[in-house]
Amino acid sequence: MDFMTKIKDLARGANKTIVLAEGEEIRTVQAAAKILKEGLANLILLGNEAKIKELANGLDISKATIINPLSSDKSKEFANTLFELRKSKDMTIEQAQEAVKNVLYFGVLLVKLGYADGMVAGAVNSTGDVLRPCLQILKTAPGVSLVSSFFIMIVPNCEYGHNGMFLFSDCGLVQNPTAEEAAQIAIQSAKSFTTLTGVEAKVGMLSYSTCCSAKSELVEKMQKATLIAQKLAPEIKIDGEFQLDAAIVPAIGKAKAPNCEIAGQANVLIFPDLNSGNIGYKLVERLAKAEAYGPITQGIAKPVNDLSRGCSAEDIVGVTALTAVQAMGM
Repeated sequence: MDFMTKIKDLARGANKTIVLAEGEEIRTVQAAAKILKEGLANLILLGNEAKIKELANGLDISKATIINPLSSDKSKEFANTLFELRKSKDMTIEQAQEAVKNVLYFGVLLVKLGYADGMVAGAVNSTGDVLRPCLQILKTAPGVSLVSSFFIMIVPNCEYGHNGMFLFSDCGLVQNPTAEEAAQIAIQSAKSFTTLTGVEAKVGMLSYSTCCSAKSELVEKMQKATLIAQKLAPEIKIDGEFQLDAAIVPAIGKAKAPNCEIAGQANVLIFPDLNSGNIGYKLVERLAKAEAYGPITQGIAKPVNDLSRGCSAEDIVGVTALTAVQAMGM
């Protein structure tokens, strides 16, 4: 069974409600019809009902709940909630009333107040616009200090990782994490990997050095991050710093880091910065013809995921299924 098939099976069993905030967008409507047909989630579509149904043009979205934030009877409740959450930041009730007319704020409030389990957006909105209301309203999960992202990479005909499956982080959000932030990313990534795959995470902290073979500030950051992560989450297998080959190739791991239990066996790879992470996942995707699922967001109190503005309807289906599975652990 391939990765996405497994995710879809889990999503069906989860029976979660997911908000598709950009309901007046054709790819979103096409995805909604497929999600409902496959039984992957209950859906709330945001936008003008007449326009959404016109876009559907014969597609069956009858099982979706459609809410227009401009006329919803929830608007007063949502504005009051937003005002209470943001008044310490000088938000006025008038500003809150205006904000909840925005589908992204309205969608996040649906999640915050328990009407939905997660949200997917970003087909027509920027990452910053999607994540801003999340950080203002949902905030980070307990014990988590930052939001980061990851990709699930499925590499064909690959003996490394978990039968060619890896999690790469962070490849999309945190530009230059501190040692403390890299440790948080490692811990969250391990939990994300296990939640989505059911496989024990083995986390390799990446650098251009293996076990102190070089000395520089770049190397020291990942060494420190490793120690912090090990102290904060001793139950998770986290080690490093590793060069990439020492992290995933058993023979090289054994030769370069003979005292590290997971050397050569890592299935979760933590990159030292966004440059290396983004370049790394694209290299593997293009040169190894890997499937890349993401970026998937982690660290928010409830799952909200950001789409690429170049996404397809099928991409939205997959991200919605992933979001439903993430919601199972929250």
